[in-house]
Amino acid sequence: MSLPFFAYILRCADGKYYVGHTDDLELRIAQHDAGHFPNCYTYKRRPIELVWSETFHTRYEALEIERQLKGWSRAKKEALIRGEWEAIQWLARRRKSFETGLRVRSVPPQDERAMESAFPDCADEGLKLQAEDPSRSTQPPIIVLVRPQLGENIGKAARAMLNFGLTELRLVEPRDGWPNPSAGPAAAGADRVLENAQVFADLASAVADCAHVYATTVRKRGVSKPVLTPEQAAEAIHRDPGRSALVFGPERSGLETDDVALARAIVTVPVNPAFGSLNLAQAVILCAYEWSKFADLIQPTAEDLLPPAPQAELEAMIAQFEALLEPRDYFAPPSRAAATRRTLRTMLTKPGWNHLEVRTMRGVLSALGRPPRS
Repeated sequence: MSLPFFAYILRCADGKYYVGHTDDLELRIAQHDAGHFPNCYTYKRRPIELVWSETFHTRYEALEIERQLKGWSRAKKEALIRGEWEAIQWLARRRKSFETGLRVRSVPPQDERAMESAFPDCADEGLKLQAEDPSRSTQPPIIVLVRPQLGENIGKAARAMLNFGLTELRLVEPRDGWPNPSAGPAAAGADRVLENAQVFADLASAVADCAHVYATTVRKRGVSKPVLTPEQAAEAIHRDPGRSALVFGPERSGLETDDVALARAIVTVPVNPAFGSLNLAQAVILCAYEWSKFADLIQPTAEDLLPPAPQAELEAMIAQFEALLEPRDYFAPPSRAAATRRTLRTMLTKPGWNHLEVRTMRGVLSALGRPPRS
């Protein structure tokens, strides 16, 4: 049986909320509290408090809920935290496009005035939502592959997308048709991206609902467009209202001039002029990674980090060091003993040992303190 995944909401010291997902909630909260993520919103806003969490069967489901919650207003988040499902659904009706995606019970429709009386904070928020531009959102960009040639490359692109939290894939005239049996194995588990991929007859149709279209190309195409780096494009996607699309061309030739003409801007990276060809999945992962830097995704390696050991465990380890060193006159002469102990303590407290490391070091010290075997 697979381990559960969690979506969660933290209340920060400044009163604002942070939304995330993880497969180890207890460890993740300890990491946030200990400041293990210097680039995270919570780092300078500690202490933090876990105010809501929900379990899911897959990381994909938890990530989808995280994305939805990040787009919620403060009033909706607080209604969820308080368990006021009626308020959540009422706010949802005030913005018809809203879908919770959460396991909330169905409630009968409520009279608007009664709801405003019961949830005054939400009533104000509901009016604000009506005044907002409904196209403004924190939705991730759409990845559009124009005339992709190999199913393997489509699968690898899907894998690159999901690595960095992107899930919406659109295909324009895939050479070998769709679905392609070669895509699945290459996706290495990013099946949801492939299953939901949409196919279009032309690029104009594929990006018809997008306010911002970015064409990725490393060559000039005879059209005058603003030229952005992937980082600049990612920043614009997060900043500007409306849906955005990142468009990638065929593996051999890249985007045609007419394809680039549909875009608002060109995205390119400085590459070796003697060898400027990028694999399709490599191009996708460059843009997806830059987008993820603005999306508060946690580095996968951070999952294995443990919080620092409690001070009591550290003190016990330092005491064990001193007990072994004392009989060997390490702290002689007495006039320097205090300074020597202080230096030793400074050295041992710098690494930020976790409890497993402290336990291991104490085992080493115990072994060294025993007489050698005859």
